[in-house]
Amino acid sequence: AGIIDVGLAGGVESMSMFPMGEGVDPNKFSTGCMDNEVALSCLQPMGLTSENVAEKYGIDRARQDAMAVESHRRAVAAQKAGFFKDEIVPVKTKVKDAKGNLQEITVSVDEGPRADTSMKSLGGLKPAFKVGGSTTAGNSSQVSDGASLVLLARRSVAVKLGLPIIGRMRSFAVVGVDPSYMGIGPAFAIPAALEKAGLSVKDVGIFEINEAFASQASMTVDHLKLTMDK
Repeated sequence: AGIIDVGLAGGVESMSMFPMGEGVDPNKFSTGCMDNEVALSCLQPMGLTSENVAEKYGIDRARQDAMAVESHRRAVAAQKAGFFKDEIVPVKTKVKDAKGNLQEITVSVDEGPRADTSMKSLGGLKPAFKVGGSTTAGNSSQVSDGASLVLLARRSVAVKLGLPIIGRMRSFAVVGVDPSYMGIGPAFAIPAALEKAGLSVKDVGIFEINEAFASQASMTVDHLKLTMDK
């Protein structure tokens, strides 16, 4: 937009500090929220939006579990190959050991990927949000803490400052969807961003799609008609 030459964008999430359900009492919500249909949709648990997506788009339990297994497999393989070493900033912190003593550790690897994830292990998990549902703890994203930063700059400024240029931001898009199907946003935002950039799905070699739930990730893959190698 020509407003700045260099910008640092970042975000942080600490789910461990705010356990799900703790301190949440619907009776204490403002009547203005409860009486407004749009605002009321914000009270719908994320897990149920996953169930809604799975039911509406015909994504069964086996499909969701298979997506989860493949996601873990790829993440573990990428870790072993060292793909993230230059992206992760090691963080030192203190944790209690089995005896309750504080020990200093260095966190330098994402803890989410699990090498032992399999269809068999996921198959033994019960639905987490709805009786008879298909969304489980195994095909949902885990509770995580994390932070990230990305540096954006004009190419001329990056060259002048000697900054390594590893990519080009061509476009972006924000698309709203029904809150009851929260996770399917990428399925509609991606085509919008591609159109603004003058590109098509066929022009893209690799897609990085968020995986809040295997249901919405699978729906996005289907909607965009992607092959899993992309």
